[in-house]
Order: sequence, then C-alpha cells, then structure tokens
Amino acid sequence: MSQYIRKHLNSDEHIIFETTYHWIIFTSLFAIFTLFLSPIIQFNTSEFCITNRRIVVKLGWIRLKITEMSLSKVESTEVDQNLLGRLLGYGTLSLHGTGGTVEKFFYVKQPLNFKNQFDRLSQ
Repeated sequence: MSQYIRKHLNSDEHIIFETTYHWIIFTSLFAIFTLFLSPIIQFNTSEFCITNRRIVVKLGWIRLKITEMSLSKVESTEVDQNLLGRLLGYGTLSLHGTGGTVEKFFYVKQPLNFKNQFDRLSQ
C-alpha cells in the first residue's frame, strides 16, 4: 500500500496512518455492470495517508487525482457513517481546509481511525 506516497515523501517525513477503500465498493450495481473491473482498479490504486506533515490522498490510475493538504491547513475532519458503515468499518471522510475547501471521500476503510490520528497530530 502507499507506493505513490512512499515514493514522494520528503526526507524528514514519515507515514503515521494509511488506509484505502473498503471492500464494500465491490457490492454495487456499478461493480456488477463493469464486471468488477472498476472497483478492482479503485481498490488497488487508491491511497489515503496521514504523514507527520500532511494529508495525501491519491485516487485512480488512468484518471489520477491527488489531494495534498498540509496539516496546518486542515481546519477539521468529519466522518459520516450509517449503521452498516459502523458495523463493517467504512464511511465518508470529509476534509475541511482553510478557505472553505471541502474534500469528500466515500467508502473509506477505517475513517474514525483516520480522524483520530489527524486529531492527535493537530493538537
């Protein structure tokens, strides 16, 4: 996991927490219609990391989206989980940056652990 992020760490930077999409992405109608190819690519090419300096999210392979936010520029994190998400350990992770930017990521594995690690680092 985190091959992209490990390759792009600064010399004094290390990974605190990392996660990916939850396996629940394989249970949608979209997954069935794409013969599970789309969720396989999503699952294997997405990285959610907190380092000691920033939050980095890398999504995709052909269509690449990279979100980087310095820890000091993140105002808050928000986790939204329904009952099934609480039972299975997935949810929506929202990152609120300074200036009013909001980045939402759905079906993230261990979103509460992600939020707790960020909260611990930002104190």
